[in-house]
Order: sequence, then structure tokens, then C-alpha cells
Amino acid sequence: MASHGVSRVEGTKVRSAEVRQKELEQIAAYKELVDLVNTKINERQYTIEVLGLVTKLLNENPEYYTIWNHRRRILGALLDAPLGGDHSPQDFHGRELIDGELSLTFALLRKFPKCYWIWNHRNWILGKGEATFDIDAARELWSGELHLIGKMLHADSRNFHAWSYRREAVAHLERIPIAQPPTNPTPSCPLQSLAESEFEYTTKMVKTNLSNFSAWHNRGKLIPRLLDERGADDTARRHLLDDELSLICEAINTDPFDQSIWYYHQFLMSTLSPECPRQNRIVLTLSNLDRQKYYAHEMKYIQEIIEDESDCKWIYESLLSLSISYLEVDGSTQVFKTADMRSWLAHLKRLDPLRHGRWEELGKTLDI
Repeated sequence: MASHGVSRVEGTKVRSAEVRQKELEQIAAYKELVDLVNTKINERQYTIEVLGLVTKLLNENPEYYTIWNHRRRILGALLDAPLGGDHSPQDFHGRELIDGELSLTFALLRKFPKCYWIWNHRNWILGKGEATFDIDAARELWSGELHLIGKMLHADSRNFHAWSYRREAVAHLERIPIAQPPTNPTPSCPLQSLAESEFEYTTKMVKTNLSNFSAWHNRGKLIPRLLDERGADDTARRHLLDDELSLICEAINTDPFDQSIWYYHQFLMSTLSPECPRQNRIVLTLSNLDRQKYYAHEMKYIQEIIEDESDCKWIYESLLSLSISYLEVDGSTQVFKTADMRSWLAHLKRLDPLRHGRWEELGKTLDI
């Protein structure tokens, strides 16, 4: 299946008898390897040799999540086992194991960027590294992850696995204290917020590709936190909301058929609702008159697009949604008529026949 233009697996090919026979032999060898690994694990042979067998198996099939669990059992045992004799110290041994896992998962992610289990395992091994090493080494590990994720998102900017993992990496970095220089000791080490830099990163990504659900989503999650960290007053909050509406309206004007843009616009409008939780709001002190002005302004702008894009269903869906929100805070139709709502609903039924029942039900609910 292809996603965002990136193939998850190779397409089906016409195979000759010779190729088919070779595949059967490979399948037999694969099953034999699976049986061998499972036997070793059942016998609790958590050794470097068995880890090598698991590596071979995962290179064949990284989607086999049970084998990833086996691998973590082996690694847990190896990381906890003390080294004696002429071997290297335990911390060096642990670093070798962790670096090996990072190299393995990176190589696999290049071939299988949409495989959940690879991302999960990489997150797990970095957690192990963070618990094992000192603060500086832990920060180095997670900082390196942002560089890796940048490469992954350069290859596919809408890879939601990479976006989700990026949030994980940022969260880890933010909770690792920043070590103070010896010349300026303090009782406690400060933590560092990456909200500002991550917000700038989403700006870069949405301007590179407007059709980026994950970047818009990340942006929406960051904004309330960003404003709290800035200690933004009411004026600053309104200014940021206006800037976001200006940005998204510019995007709508560029490509009104892009679903991700309308979803972000819907998110911004949802923050105006009196029912919106405090932690999700952008502006904290909105009167119903303020809300009416915002809804009316957006409706006026979107209606101007209809003339050129009359077959865009997202326009009519947004207008209906905004009109409903307007009615909730005003109770009248000063900036639109009931006939307008009927017209928008009729266009939706025509342009979105697969959801005809949904629009019929909405019409009954609104009594239009």
C-alpha cells in the first residue's frame, strides 16, 4: 500500500517457476529460524548469539512484534548482567549494546519507515540509555533523535510515525535537566522547553507542504502551551489567534480542496467556543460579542471563495459549522439567512453523496 507517495511494501510481480521455488526455500528457512529463536527464548538463552539470530529474523520481517518482545528480554538480561575478567567496564558494554540497537533500528527505518514496532523499540532502547547513562550522555542520545527525525520527515514530511516519535523525543529532552558548568553551580539543574523551536519547525513544515495533517496537529497542540510559557496577556493571545487565522486563510485561498487545512481552521474555531476547555484555549477572555465577530469575519471570507470554487464541499461544511456556532452565541441570523443554510446543505448533499444520510440528519436537527 502506498501512503503519501511512499510505498510501504513492494508491488506484486509476475513470478517464474524458478523464482517461486526460491521463495518457497526462503519461506522454509524463515520458518526454521522462527522455530529456532522461539526455542532459544523458551529456554531463556538470553545471549549475544541468540540476539544475532533475532537480528537476522527482524531483518527478514520487522512486523513480527513478538520477536521484538523477545529482543527486549535478551537486551534487558545483557544490560543487567555484570561483566568480569578482561572484559570492558559495564557502562561501556551497555553503550555498545545501545549503539548497536540504534544502528539496527535506523537501518530498518530506512526500509520500513511506517513500521510501528521499529519506532517502539527505538523509543524503548533510548529509554534504557537514558536510565543507564549520565545526564550529558542522555541528552546527547535524545538530541541525536531530532536529527534522525528531521531526515525521516525530509523523506516523507507527513509520516505520522515520525511526528509522533518527534513529540516523544522532545518530551524526553525537556525533562532531562541541563547540567550547569562547574564554575556556576546551582542547587538544581533547570529544565528547557522546546515549545518555541518546535513551533517554528511546524511553521517551516506547513509552508513547505500545506497538506500536512501532522504538522498542523502538532502546531495546534503547541499553541496553548506556548502562550502559557510566554506569560502572554490578552492582547498577545488575540494577536496570535489573528496571525493563525491569517495563515490558514492564506492556505485556504491557495488550495481550498485540501482537507488538512480545513481541519486546522476548524480547530482554531473550536477554541472560541464557551465549551472549550481552558487548556485548549488561545484567547482566555472572549465575550459572546467577540465570538460573533470572529465567526462573522470567517464566514464572510469563506463566502468570497465560493465564486471561484463552487464545487469545494469543505467551503459549505465550514459555513454550516460556523453558522451553527454563531447561533449558539447569538441566537439570530444577522449575518446569514436560513435560506443560506439550506443552500449550503443542498450543496453538501450534492457534492458529498456518500454522507447523504449525515447531511439529512443535520438538516432535521437544524430544522432547515
